Amino acid sequence: MHINQNELVVINMDYKGFAMMQKIISLTILMTYWLTIQPAQAQLPKATVPESNRYFTVKAVSGDGIYALMRRYGLDGNSCNFTKFYTLNSLKKNSHLIVGRTYELPILLYEFNGRTIRSTIGIDDWNLAVRIQDYNERMLAEKQRDQSFKDNRVLWVPYHELYCPEPDLKIPEPITERQPEEAVDKSGSGNRRFPIFGPKYAYTPLESTRLKGKVFYIVSGHGGPDPGAIGRRGEYSLCEDEYAYDVALRLCRNLVAHGATAYMIIRDDNDGIRSDKFLDCDYDEVVWGGQKIMRQQKPRLFQRSNAINELYEKNKAAGVTEQTTIIVHVDSRNKGERKDVFFYYHPTSSESKTVALDLQHALRKKYRKYRANGQYHGTVTPRDLHMLRETLTPSVYVELANIRNKFDQQRVILESNRQALADWLLEGILD
Repeated sequence: MHINQNELVVINMDYKGFAMMQKIISLTILMTYWLTIQPAQAQLPKATVPESNRYFTVKAVSGDGIYALMRRYGLDGNSCNFTKFYTLNSLKKNSHLIVGRTYELPILLYEFNGRTIRSTIGIDDWNLAVRIQDYNERMLAEKQRDQSFKDNRVLWVPYHELYCPEPDLKIPEPITERQPEEAVDKSGSGNRRFPIFGPKYAYTPLESTRLKGKVFYIVSGHGGPDPGAIGRRGEYSLCEDEYAYDVALRLCRNLVAHGATAYMIIRDDNDGIRSDKFLDCDYDEVVWGGQKIMRQQKPRLFQRSNAINELYEKNKAAGVTEQTTIIVHVDSRNKGERKDVFFYYHPTSSESKTVALDLQHALRKKYRKYRANGQYHGTVTPRDLHMLRETLTPSVYVELANIRNKFDQQRVILESNRQALADWLLEGILD
């Protein structure tokens, strides 16, 4: 067969450059894909990432509430996570969890591709990928995850990172700049009047602005159908809820006097601050917003923690960064046991412990000054109590005395002592 020399040259060149041409063609196809198709995917809004992945599931254990469960998995900072949790599990808002039942959490599960988080999810936001990686590492450190996502190839992505709208930059003025709406006198006589404190103490002068911008939720124990512990003093019954309420009111007034926004979560509009030694036991207290206090203990506690958490979220959205809950009780022990004022904090909350220690320190100073022997035995102890666990704020229990001990009773039945307790607790907060 006759072959033209020129053709032979071309054929030889094709054979020599065949591998190179293959590489060029493959590279051209790949570049075309990345320049046309891939950017369109990368620029998709986060909310359009297909929500087809499975959600992480967990069984509720004894003592779990929705807020505690969400906090354990780092989901409590975004209200849309709660909305998604209710939807995923077909629950009404503030429902109770059933021990042993499995619930879906708003944590999407992606099969990690072994390369990058961005390519795994289909995003190009580097900061978002870093946040997701930090979240997974934190869950591993806190032992919520058994293995790293790099080892078991399961990446956890919090729902709010992909599907919640960006925060509204036009946030309203913090409500700490004005007094709580239910406490404001709407008669036009001024905004330093708080009817909840009673006629004698309604007007509350502004003594300082040291607590401006801080929010406090003050909760007196029991109330409504539950008077709490009952002590006896001669022919009189001493109801725990009445004495805890009076000290709580005085503390709330002190906080407001120094510029704080303070909410009385348990309220009795016809009591106010009282000077009597023996306070009448009644059953007309309500929860913030006028809710009638429930009889069953668990729903009653959730009424309070839910009220606080809803206010907390509103204040947080308005830019408030420091919010604290203080729960006031009077303890009940054997008649012969004396108890100095003592405190509980939640074992997983360093902020809760710090507040408790600050309050204890203030009490120790006062006892050293006013008690004859200068000794103080009030303790600070961790406890997994509902109001410490289920509130989103750092929260502290204050136990004022043993209501059954005749010496401890003096601490709460004398008005001067009730005011001193409120003043000393304020000092711990100010310090």
